[in-house]
Amino acid sequence: MRGTVSSHKTADDAKKQAENTASSHTLLEGRLGYQLESALLVRALTHRSYAYENGGLPTNERLEFLGDSVLGLVVTDTLYRTHPDLPEGQLAKLRAAVVNSRALAEVGRGLDLGSFIRLGRGEEGTGGRDKASILADTLEAVIGAVYLDQGLEAASELVHRLFDPLIEKSSNLGAGLDWKTSLQELTAAEGLGVPEYLVTETGPDHEKTFTAAARVGGVSYGTGTGRSKKEAEQQAAESAWRAIRAAADEREAAAKAAAESGTDSASGGSETGRDSVSGSVSGSEEAADTSSVPEAAHTADSATA
Repeated sequence: MRGTVSSHKTADDAKKQAENTASSHTLLEGRLGYQLESALLVRALTHRSYAYENGGLPTNERLEFLGDSVLGLVVTDTLYRTHPDLPEGQLAKLRAAVVNSRALAEVGRGLDLGSFIRLGRGEEGTGGRDKASILADTLEAVIGAVYLDQGLEAASELVHRLFDPLIEKSSNLGAGLDWKTSLQELTAAEGLGVPEYLVTETGPDHEKTFTAAARVGGVSYGTGTGRSKKEAEQQAAESAWRAIRAAADEREAAAKAAAESGTDSASGGSETGRDSVSGSVSGSEEAADTSSVPEAAHTADSATA
């Protein structure tokens, strides 16, 4: 009897888990806008940590490999067509601003993708559902799954829907495509020297927070924090770039105002000089008119006499 109850409980638990999985997949498919073949979606969501803990199941790594190529192709094609005048180097910077782990992770968070991933207990316990690398890899695997199940047109439509806002934002970033490179270019132009970054970290190994300070010539111009050293340094570089750029703009504005003020003063002096000359000329003419009156009268009198 006890064995029968236990088996029934196990069967019920399995049924409930299957129902929950199906429900969650339906929710994710709704957000993606596509209904995928069930086994393919399950594989796309299976992280290697879960696969290893459950007897070596197939992982999402091959789908990730495929999805990375599909994503790169669609983004590259979009950038090529929408920016016909940009050189190859700038196009590469734009693509790197869109196709990177941090950007992909943010898109994944927008889908709440972390809640659907099949993770092993170890990754689960160390915050794996919000790790940028896991979210990025899983999103690429999902794109690969859409490509296999629905074709390139559907995968391209999904990429556009998820990434076009990011592509547009990156196109307007300018210096923000790579704040560290932009800061180095700015400090070189301003003759300030090469930036350096002092990084500290706090928190346990699975949930570290990094803080970076951007220093140029021994002066700290900005700080930043992030879940990785790179993210913290980029934020610090952005802060420093904005501070140095603002100071440079203020100097340029002050110099321009001073130059305009000097021009106005010179112009005012010239006007005053012209007025003085005009006054002198007018005075001379009036004097000439006045002196000619008695002379004319004297001539007339002489003629009468």
